[in-house]
Amino acid sequence: MFSGIVEEAARVVAIRHEAENVHFTLTCSFTGELHLDQSVAHNGVCLTVVDIDGNNYTVTAVSETLSRTNLGQLSIGDLVNVERSMVMNGRLDGHIVQGHVDMTAKCISVCEEDGSWRYRFQYEYDRRMALRGYFCVDKGSVCVNGVSLTVCNPTENSFEVAIIPYTHDHTNFKNIAAGTVVNIEFDILGKYIARLQELKAE
Repeated sequence: MFSGIVEEAARVVAIRHEAENVHFTLTCSFTGELHLDQSVAHNGVCLTVVDIDGNNYTVTAVSETLSRTNLGQLSIGDLVNVERSMVMNGRLDGHIVQGHVDMTAKCISVCEEDGSWRYRFQYEYDRRMALRGYFCVDKGSVCVNGVSLTVCNPTENSFEVAIIPYTHDHTNFKNIAAGTVVNIEFDILGKYIARLQELKAE
């Protein structure tokens, strides 16, 4: 379980393919605090630490994860938003994020607004999935590349988010431009409510 408050942007230092799996080796400031079998969110994807070597650690993504997220597009040198799992006696500064990415979206515009940035993302609309809670609501929560954000001006298949300078500078949002593919996770609360409504209708 995560909160969507990214700790930092880790850098990919190695990528190794093994059958249909991909092993990603990254470096970040808290590598020394990690342990094997620990869960860390990478661009919003919950992955398990499988190896630690000095300042580097390795996680593995299986084919299902690669097909649903942007991890398969990573290259050596890329920055990845990382967050360790929540401490249950701490404050929930973002929103409840499972680390289970629902789909990818594409950035279709970036607008600088005198010290902040407004990004619009577009995703593939599926009415059946929308009825199950896979959609955005105005002023609701959405997780983009692991970052907990507030939805603005949603449409059937797109939404905007406003990024403050701190988030821009300390995550990989600074590298997102029109055409960039990101991971999105819709709010789990909306999914539960949609499922309850579905059960009531049966």
